[in-house]
Amino acid sequence: MNQFVSPPLAPMLENVFQLPPAITFDQAAASYVEHGGDNRYLPRIVEYFQGRALATIFPFDIYQMAEKLYPTVSNATRNRQALTPARSVLIHGYERGWCNRILLRRFKEEPKKRKIPAAPVWLHAFARQAEKDGLMHVAAIVLFMAHTGARVSEAVALEWPQVDLANRTALLLKTKTSTNSSRSLTDELVLRLHELRAENHWSPRVFRYRCRHSVNERIRDVCKRAGISYKSSHACGRHSFATNSSENGIDVKTAMQAGGWRSVEIFLGTYVTPKQNSGRIVADRFNAYQYDADL
Repeated sequence: MNQFVSPPLAPMLENVFQLPPAITFDQAAASYVEHGGDNRYLPRIVEYFQGRALATIFPFDIYQMAEKLYPTVSNATRNRQALTPARSVLIHGYERGWCNRILLRRFKEEPKKRKIPAAPVWLHAFARQAEKDGLMHVAAIVLFMAHTGARVSEAVALEWPQVDLANRTALLLKTKTSTNSSRSLTDELVLRLHELRAENHWSPRVFRYRCRHSVNERIRDVCKRAGISYKSSHACGRHSFATNSSENGIDVKTAMQAGGWRSVEIFLGTYVTPKQNSGRIVADRFNAYQYDADL
């Protein structure tokens, strides 16, 4: 009788369960970018994890990477430039079945110091001084940012083909969110832009500037001559738009859509500045209720 001898089990299992080669972080990052991911902060992270298998990277490794690459910056910067892009790659890898899902806690951030926005009276004083100095384009760019919520980089890049004075709109191309954004123009802006176009018809750029630093330098000079506090382009632009919209009674969703915000948390937590005497304002509104009066 021939006795059956089973073959060794290990070689059989090796042939049946052939594991694919481990995907590295840099390979996953390349796939992430190829499928539409943001590559702005990834190169340094890819270099740090070069050749390392995606499945062997754990939260502790990500925290160490963030602290090594950005040892002297704030936790907010580490979260934005290290944790967020690394987590995006890991999520992409998980969705493709290359690694397990991991949870990352953000570094604790210090509360941001609120910028003091430009109130209408500040804008009025600034515009008058700029006009007195013959700097019509400076007054126009500041009022453009304050009335539309445009970032200084968007205002600087604005060219005449994107401005429709008949329909009172301006199209901001390639904004921070990588999408075009249409803004409505006030009557004040339409009038000023008509004057600028007649004066600067030779320039493709509406406000003539090529970088935000030049805008802020000129704002500082005008503020000094006007005897008013200096406010950066961001403070007299998006911060001013958000706060003044709120104070004019415009609801949050409408103001956000008009100014191009997507996050309610950022809009309210960063850009809308409450009044210092907010408690008294609310109490005075409640004074309208007379509870001992007949109904």
